[in-house]
Amino acid sequence: MFLKIKNIPKVSWSSEKPLNLKPRISTFFFLSFGLVLFGLGEGLLIVSAAGASPWTVFAQGIYLNVGLSVGIITILVSVAVLVLWLPLNQKPGIGTILNALIIGLMIDICIKFVPTPENYISQLFLAIIAVLTVGLGGGIYLVANLGAGPRDGLMIGLQKKTSLPIATVRATLEITVMSIGWYLGGTVGFGTLIFAFGIGPAVALGLFIVGKSFN
Repeated sequence: MFLKIKNIPKVSWSSEKPLNLKPRISTFFFLSFGLVLFGLGEGLLIVSAAGASPWTVFAQGIYLNVGLSVGIITILVSVAVLVLWLPLNQKPGIGTILNALIIGLMIDICIKFVPTPENYISQLFLAIIAVLTVGLGGGIYLVANLGAGPRDGLMIGLQKKTSLPIATVRATLEITVMSIGWYLGGTVGFGTLIFAFGIGPAVALGLFIVGKSFN
């Protein structure tokens, strides 16, 4: 059952270690492909207009109480999450850098070329597709084992410390930051709730599909 997955699968194209500056072409390809899907999903969530992601709501809530821009707060939160990697023994890699670059690029492409659905049902459907796309993309790029993004690295580190299923750890993280952001005044939509409760199982499903398909 994919909801019980506790470890990132290792397949033929997985890197032996995250800090690998000369990965195989296949490893780099799947890393990039996974991040493209991840960014596409993040962009589709924004385009759906059904609600921002939990971490964006978190940044918005802090913005309303501190005064710094949402963008600056997002960067500071990412740095803070990376600091939390230290006691969790998480190691960065080229995937950690490409995470920000590729995902940001795909979000911009989505906003430019994908129209927002006109009715609410279509918006919710697009939000669900977005979460599933992020989950599949996350599964592919994490299996490459070339370094995770800040949130994914925190998820993996906490999973190793707690031995809880990945779906549970990720859902707990997303629901927690969403709740704090909402308490601070951030706006929560149905898309936010879909993402918060669905991204953990979606990432676990992505890992399950990749692990089964390449073993």
